[in-house]
Order: sequence, then structure tokens, then C-alpha cells
Amino acid sequence: MSPTLAVTELRTGSLEADLLVVGPSLGTAVTPLWSACAAALPGDVRVIGWDLPGHGRSPAADEPLSVAGLAQSVLAATESERIAAKGRVWYAGVSLGGTVGLQLAVDHPAGFDGVAVLCSGAKIGEAGAWHERAELVRRAGTPVMIEGSARRWFAPGFLERNPRLGTSLLNSLQDTDKESYARCCEALADFDLRTRLGEAAVPVLALAGAADPVAPAASAEEIADGTGGRAVVVDHASHLAPAEQPVTVAAILADFFRIEVSDATA
Repeated sequence: MSPTLAVTELRTGSLEADLLVVGPSLGTAVTPLWSACAAALPGDVRVIGWDLPGHGRSPAADEPLSVAGLAQSVLAATESERIAAKGRVWYAGVSLGGTVGLQLAVDHPAGFDGVAVLCSGAKIGEAGAWHERAELVRRAGTPVMIEGSARRWFAPGFLERNPRLGTSLLNSLQDTDKESYARCCEALADFDLRTRLGEAAVPVLALAGAADPVAPAASAEEIADGTGGRAVVVDHASHLAPAEQPVTVAAILADFFRIEVSDATA
């Protein structure tokens, strides 16, 4: 199905600016996840982000979800912004948002000039584990995921160095609608693009956090090998690299998307 998604402007740009659409990870709101990285991008680029159903500002899901359906929803939610953009249009997504990016690259390449897939994979985890998590959250709510997510999301030392941002991200998990979270888990259980990576028709960047236990460097390499793209590993980052290492990730994205500082002088 294709749910309704809320879109938030994270960074303004000129009338001639490139447009970067960013997507979130399961359990996170897009604003705390991406704001610091958006601010660190060089040049003239406007950044908008979308929230998963029942996360952040998006309404809760009332029907089953699929990654393909989420990709269609991202296209619909950003259509007016993409049409109005006079510069290039890019996409970058984290984890579940990254799987959406792969789906866009394969099924809707005309929508974007390039796709960055962060802390994600052509398949993430095993279907049985995702169904078990969905049932757990339906019974106990999203707060039951906080302790485990804190271990998976952040590289060692991040929460001590950035307690405010870490708390904001974990609060977004606690505030997520439990049924929507469960439906997102079920979408990931069904997701597997490993045999279709060669169909990607736009440039693809795959970025992994060096400490990520969910989508390790091998997942990024698989995406790069299958799409003919690039794989990059970010040190001192786990599963939420744009929040953990915003300046480093911004520089990598700017290089991939060819965002130049001189563009800001237009």
C-alpha cells in the first residue's frame, strides 16, 4: 500500500538550489536524524525529509506496508518539490529509508539524479526475526525497543558525547505508533532486492557505519557491487551515521552528489 507521508523542510536554499530528499530509519523521526548533517552540507542545497508512517509527523498506518509502497509514497509526497526544483534532485535514506532509496533506484529512476543508501542493505535481517519484533511491539509498545536500539544505533561513546541528540532520537522511538512500527517491521521482512540490484538506473552510493551490527560494511559492498556504485565505510559510526558523524557524512554526500561550495554564489 502507499501511505500518506509528512514532509519537513530541514534546510532552505535559493531558487536555483539542488534538492536533497532524505529518509529515516525505523523508529526515528527524520528531523533529529538528519538536521545536523543537512546543516553541514556545503553549497546551495535545499533539504527536505519524510517521516515513516506513525513516526515523527506522519499519520499512523492503517493498512499493511511494503517498501515498494513507501517508495511510491515518497514520490507522491515530494512530487511538487521535485518538479519545482531548478537544480538536481537527490535522495539519501537510512536503514528502512535506505531500502526505499534502492527501490526508487530500481523502479523509479526518473525521480532522482542519484541515490545514497546509508546503513542499509538489499536485504536486512531475516523475515522471522522481523515478524517476532512486530509481535513484540504490538504487545508491549515501542518503549520495549529502547534498550536494544540504543546498543544498535550508536557507536561506543556517542551517547556520552551527545546525550541531548541521543535522547531526542530515542524519544522519537518511544513516541512512535506501535502498530505503524510493527507494520514497518513486516515490510522489512518482505523486502529483498538482491536479485534486482543490476536494474538500478541511477548512480548509487552505499555507506556503512564501521560499528553497525545491523547493516555492516558487507551490505554496502553488496549494494555497490550489484549496482555498479560506490561503497564507503564511516569510522566511529554505527546504524545512524548522519546523526553520529554529520560532518563526515555530509562531505561524503557532497562528493557523491557533486555539491560544490561555489554553487552558493549563484
